[in-house]
Amino acid sequence: MDIQRQIPASFDRVQRNQYGYNAKQVDQFLLRARESFETPNSADRQVKSADVRAVSFDPVKGGYAAAGVDAALDRLEDALARRERDELVAEGGEEAWLREIGRLAGVLRGRLHRPDGRRFRRPTKAKARSYNTTDVDDLCHELIGYLEADQPLSVDNIRRAVFRPATGRDGYEESQVDAFLERVVELMASID
Repeated sequence: MDIQRQIPASFDRVQRNQYGYNAKQVDQFLLRARESFETPNSADRQVKSADVRAVSFDPVKGGYAAAGVDAALDRLEDALARRERDELVAEGGEEAWLREIGRLAGVLRGRLHRPDGRRFRRPTKAKARSYNTTDVDDLCHELIGYLEADQPLSVDNIRRAVFRPATGRDGYEESQVDAFLERVVELMASID
């Protein structure tokens, strides 16, 4: 796989008075990712798909437009996940990969099969921002269909999931839902 096709040479920028991603941070991360991808044994610290999922960039005026950078990061994450899967299969056989997939799917299923309205923690602070429980539960139903009934669902649907806001205990705690969805993306990227 050619990493050059995964990451454009440069990205569109937002207007000077609008906020976008810090171009220097984006360029540095993508350079490190490219070096890691193209020469994994010589990279100081190999960039993994989890690193791509977790990366964030400071907002700056006139920075890179988020949509283009996010799309490139999604393609990079997918390419790295495929390579990680291939490496796991090469080292431990397909059974090792299937065990890892089964382990991760089992962890996710445990939460998915909790009752609606009780899948995730509620914020402890009354005014804390939270996610609408119905929206999150609806996505969980789609995930159950994907994992158990072979219903189609794109990893990009999970990456781009948006939930209506709620306040405090009326919704699910955002950080816990976000962490769960990161694991879902990890699973889906290694399957697809």
